[in-house]
Amino acid sequence: MTDEIPAPAFDPEDFMARYQAYEQRAAELHPANKAVLLAALGDAGISCVTVSFNGYGDSGQIDNIEVKAGDADAELPATCVEVASTEFGSEEITRLSQPLANAIESFCFALLEEKHAGWENNEGAYGEFIYDVSAGTIVFDFNYRIETCENHSYDI
Repeated sequence: MTDEIPAPAFDPEDFMARYQAYEQRAAELHPANKAVLLAALGDAGISCVTVSFNGYGDSGQIDNIEVKAGDADAELPATCVEVASTEFGSEEITRLSQPLANAIESFCFALLEEKHAGWENNEGAYGEFIYDVSAGTIVFDFNYRIETCENHSYDI
């Protein structure tokens, strides 16, 4: 004799409501995280940071972080900054102190997830984030790779 355990019911509307709430929580953290990063860069005398990313085949990564102090190449300081994050399935906001380079990467990945979730799948995408410290802006330049197929069939 076997006892059948009923499968839990999946409620797509509930799932979407929880996911949208998560997305909203995550997006609300971006302005404060951006301000913390730009302030730390400014305090270090950094004028511009360009973060290049690339992904395809279900894998994506930060390829390069280029740092400028005026016209001169520079290095990111080892300064630690505190950034906030959240995860799907939890309403908790986590604050983590991490080196500036790691915080910049984490912020870029959070923006990629928000704006183009799945950017690393199939043909993927590439682009860059440009942190302009004096303007107080971050420009997110994103490029999808798209594979197309054309078919021409003739019955002659």
